Amino acid sequence: MANMFRFGTRELPLDTPQVMGILNVTPDSFSDGGQLYQGGRVALDDVLHRAAAMVDAGATLLDVGGESTRPGADPVSEQQELDRVVPVVEALAAEFDVVVSVDTSTASVIEHSAAVGAGLINDVRALQRDGALQAAAASGLPVCLMHMQGQPRTMQDAPEYQDVVAQVGEFLQSRMQACVDAGIDSTQLLLDPGFGFGKSLAHNLQLLQRLDRLQSLGAPLLVGVSRKSMIGALLDKEVDQRLYGSLAAAALALVKGAWILRVHDVEATQDVAKVCQAVMQADA
Repeated sequence: MANMFRFGTRELPLDTPQVMGILNVTPDSFSDGGQLYQGGRVALDDVLHRAAAMVDAGATLLDVGGESTRPGADPVSEQQELDRVVPVVEALAAEFDVVVSVDTSTASVIEHSAAVGAGLINDVRALQRDGALQAAAASGLPVCLMHMQGQPRTMQDAPEYQDVVAQVGEFLQSRMQACVDAGIDSTQLLLDPGFGFGKSLAHNLQLLQRLDRLQSLGAPLLVGVSRKSMIGALLDKEVDQRLYGSLAAAALALVKGAWILRVHDVEATQDVAKVCQAVMQADA
């Protein structure tokens, strides 16, 4: 039987690439802001329709976010995030047999989302916001820890590293230890190097080229490069024209050791994942 990773009541095989569909219930996310949040509220029917299409296309995880973390983004209030995220998590968990991930850094959102069926905490701030580490530990859910230099509003102003891969690895290792110290089992941790979060184009390219080095940390890797500015900068294309570049980066990430791909375009990415898996396992 394949080695499995448990997400609450569900589990997924570690020897098969997984595709996570992005569901941003925000008015201002960089690629799809406002599509699922209209007139000052979450369009729940639209969310469920989008989610169904993603699941039909092969998504095994759905990632729900209520606070935009695009470069320059302003924070939202705790109550706003709760109102946006928790009803969506509850509806998705009841409707679909997939892992529902909550993209949040806020302790109360972690707590309430866990109570209504979330299977993963996906935190761009790596549980550094007040109370988040304790809430995550209390939830009993796995956690994805992401690296970000700075905060969303200013993270792209002038990011600097001596060695981006080494420094990202050191940060993630320190946050893994903080989680273990808080009572979260190391086998329940995922790692995200944070492409585009406080990193220049050169940093992103170096990180993707040497992504396999982060496997030494001992946790599965989640990668999000879908439609990001690094793709736009390389191809000189707007957000809605970055599919092929995103797929190329996704393929490279899989070859370099990624397990989960966090994407907007599930069907196309699933095709890439199947081909990559077939090639990587050809001699197995």
